[in-house]
Amino acid sequence: CGGSVSDSSGVLQSPNYPGNYPNDADCVWEIQVENNFRVTLTFRDIVMQSSTCQHDYVEVYDGPLHSSPLLGRFCSGSFPTYVSSSNMMSVHFHSDSRHSFRGFQAHYSSIPAGHNTTIQCLPDYMHVVVSRDYLRSQGYSARRVTLSDSRCRPTITSREVVFNIPYNGCGTVQQESNDTINYSNTIRVASSGYIIKRKKNINLHVSCRMLRKSWQQVMYAAEDTVDVNEYQFGRYDMNITFYDSPAFLRQVRSSPYYIDLNQNLYLQACLHNSDPNLKVFVDTCVASPDPRDFNTLAYYLVKNGCPRDSSYATFYSPSSHFARFKFNAFEFMSRHPSVYLKCQVMVCRLGDYSSHCYQGCSTRAKRDTSSAEEKVNVVVGPLQLREGSAPSGKTE
Repeated sequence: CGGSVSDSSGVLQSPNYPGNYPNDADCVWEIQVENNFRVTLTFRDIVMQSSTCQHDYVEVYDGPLHSSPLLGRFCSGSFPTYVSSSNMMSVHFHSDSRHSFRGFQAHYSSIPAGHNTTIQCLPDYMHVVVSRDYLRSQGYSARRVTLSDSRCRPTITSREVVFNIPYNGCGTVQQESNDTINYSNTIRVASSGYIIKRKKNINLHVSCRMLRKSWQQVMYAAEDTVDVNEYQFGRYDMNITFYDSPAFLRQVRSSPYYIDLNQNLYLQACLHNSDPNLKVFVDTCVASPDPRDFNTLAYYLVKNGCPRDSSYATFYSPSSHFARFKFNAFEFMSRHPSVYLKCQVMVCRLGDYSSHCYQGCSTRAKRDTSSAEEKVNVVVGPLQLREGSAPSGKTE
């Protein structure tokens, strides 16, 4: 149960609904809609164990589960509606080991944020759009909208003032805290008066904050001069590619990728981001015949940075944005017509030796998450055995 949801609307419900939900369930749904939209969630039915909500309950969070405010916790009674302050909302369903009931059903949809200024955290830059109609309504000129670094000019159209603010230029400031990497800049809107100013200048502070599980976009204005308080969430841009040799010169572009049993397979994970101070590390790779299910039939090559398959090995990478590794086509493949790989890649701060990217193999159930890092899941495949391929020697 649970999972990531990205459709613009849909239905969430407890397992087995309208039948009784199972005991000892913990389900988390992460709803993420388009940038600059909000999530509205309305409950249509809810019947659970106790009106005190100590045993079975539903929780709604205004963003990611572990780093966002709790909007509500309930188990019976009226059918509430919640609206997120960002494009992300999390729903957590919990049941204990005792009684079970019908559970809940809820409907969600996306609604426009309705602000006059929007922000997107893209892989290489912050994309900020300010409405010219809004500026005119407040008595400001689009020609007087600038960044801290005045050499980085916006694009001005008939309707908008558009900034593409790089993470490593135009005066963008990078800061670190225990669990975030923060990129921030300031857009200034100056009053047109030279001698007598009847309006305040606007300082619009824009930032993209890297959390452990998402990009969080924040925008606010100094001294409440502009009513903007914008939060958005996104993901790192990561891909994994097969190569035909350990030299990593030629990509394998065919799909499916036909291979022989016991053939060495070479892969490179690549982070597409303009910040040079990031590092990637392959945390977990698991194989499955079903690209939607990596639990029922699964074979781990590496888990929590610890090799599970004897043929798994890593290679030197010329860039901290690359992670190169290999494994041997295994017997698991001969039992299924197609095999897919799901790899979880960590993104950490370069030089942060307390992070998992530097610590490597971890056998603990819970690692220290005080350093700034994010997990990104990538699915690749399918892999198929070449016709006539048969085991030749011992399979690792």
